[in-house]
Amino acid sequence: MKLVLFCLALGVIPAAGDPKGATSAPIVLYIQFQQGPPEGVLDALQEEVEAIMAPIGLRFEWRDLNNVHGTEVSTELAVITVRGRCDVAGLINRSKVEGALGFTHMSDGQILPFTEVNCDRVRNFVQGDLLTFSADDREAAYGRALGRVLAHELYHVFANTTRHGSGVAKESYSVRDLLCDDFQFQHRESVLLRTTRPHTTADEAGTQPQ
Repeated sequence: MKLVLFCLALGVIPAAGDPKGATSAPIVLYIQFQQGPPEGVLDALQEEVEAIMAPIGLRFEWRDLNNVHGTEVSTELAVITVRGRCDVAGLINRSKVEGALGFTHMSDGQILPFTEVNCDRVRNFVQGDLLTFSADDREAAYGRALGRVLAHELYHVFANTTRHGSGVAKESYSVRDLLCDDFQFQHRESVLLRTTRPHTTADEAGTQPQ
């Protein structure tokens, strides 16, 4: 698959090796939304990704891809596209499962730093249970669910692997996984994220509903 994405003059400087695998500079995440999310959803999404990744030693700087000028320089980066409508309006008491919640692009067997999250599919999957939350808490709960899907895809990117594991790295998610109070990587996958891994050859990596 040939991708002609992110055609900007973004410089990537090789990061210096760290014996513990932690990055000394934040990883830049360039994010773009098909439709702008409510502030509560966006804040919860970013906070959840950071809460999941911080214990592993990964720190992030979030940038709006639409505001990139083409002269930015980053030690490490990923480009995130969030598709669909990312709000909690019009929820119904029925879950619908259709396709992957998120996926990461590959080309010639190599994982690329381009990942996507589908807001519509995540909302349709969890909406019945979201209705059990108070109206004031639904945006935060939905944003956390999106953050967990994104953390899974960033695992593929930064661990350079298509393999799945347990916890956040598991191949398919239940509604409970997305809405429970705490959801983290397990030890093996945390180690992978702290170390340099070779790219593996496989089909497109993704997160499926369960």
